Amino acid sequence: MGDWEPDVEDVKAMRAEGGGRDLRAFMRQQIAAGKARREPGKPAAAPRPPGHRPGAWPTGSSPPGRPPEWDLPPAVWDAAIRHYRNTEHFPDQPCDCGNCPVDNPEETR
Repeated sequence: MGDWEPDVEDVKAMRAEGGGRDLRAFMRQQIAAGKARREPGKPAAAPRPPGHRPGAWPTGSSPPGRPPEWDLPPAVWDAAIRHYRNTEHFPDQPCDCGNCPVDNPEETR
């Protein structure tokens, strides 16, 4: 059916034969053939690794663990927060967080 153009008589005959079903099928076939000539084919997808489950961690690996900061004791967190607050709200005063050296009250950032 390549480049064949239907005549008006052929279209009338297709409409009369199947109530238009033959004409619709023929037109869909013509449209598909035209699209196939115009559009380049899609590249093939890369093969998936054998045994891979979608959304799962690869075999032999695991999700990352807890960050090491989460395992610090609460006293260290409290001192860090106190130090941050002292340096933000009272930059001209010595810090009393407990971690800053007493002999050097001037902090260097």
